Amino acid sequence: MSSPWYFFGLALGWSWLFWIVAILLETGIETTLGVVLGLFGLLGPMVAGIASTYLTHGKEGRRDYWLRVIGLKRIGTRWYIVIFIFVPVLTAFAVVFDILSGGSGAAWEEPAVRFFAAPWTIIPFAFSIFLIGPMEEFGWRGYVLDRLQERWNALVSSLILGIVWSLWHLPLFFIKDTYQYNLGVGTPSFWLFMIGIVPLNVLFTWIFNNTRRSILAAMLLHFMVNFTGELVALTPRAELYSILLWIVAAIVVTAMWGAGTLTRKQ
Repeated sequence: MSSPWYFFGLALGWSWLFWIVAILLETGIETTLGVVLGLFGLLGPMVAGIASTYLTHGKEGRRDYWLRVIGLKRIGTRWYIVIFIFVPVLTAFAVVFDILSGGSGAAWEEPAVRFFAAPWTIIPFAFSIFLIGPMEEFGWRGYVLDRLQERWNALVSSLILGIVWSLWHLPLFFIKDTYQYNLGVGTPSFWLFMIGIVPLNVLFTWIFNNTRRSILAAMLLHFMVNFTGELVALTPRAELYSILLWIVAAIVVTAMWGAGTLTRKQ
């Protein structure tokens, strides 16, 4: 049961069950049924992570799991700064490169426009973002990344998890009105989305391993990725620059911190 493949089977099986039902019923994510099925599907990694932890760990292991969720001091000031500025800075560079190439860079999404008109609206919006995507980290980083790193080095573990995480999203491309559905299957945007998740995982592992395996750190980084994406709509070319920058960042981090653990302690 401690094998990462059991976790992947449970996480994908749970999520895909609900999402495939939504596909078969041809219900969009904006309908009540679609929202319910979509949200239940998103719980797959969290359910798999918590269930696997309780099935494979004793009392001390379970306690450590929850301490890694709530432990603010595990992260440290330097890593809080990295978590909160990394994604916006990388996105800003992608926008600048697009503008220098003759493009428009990006546009503000509707939540950002609302924020400029009524700043207080950013609080419930940010809270809702934190409650959805980052919950996946109870499984991806909270449980299975450790199992992968018991067998392979940090870089290989990140690449394996990145591929699985990318594939986990596949059914969403067939559910009407989801972000993925609007990208289209087989389009350049589809491939950018699927490929971009892989180098992103290297950065997740880098931060996770350098914050004493903090699940909270992974949740905050996940939040920043989603939050930034919800506020800024990149042009297709800026999106390409963004993915290339994620790849470059993953290469630089691996070169500087080492593929073994992605930390200074090899």
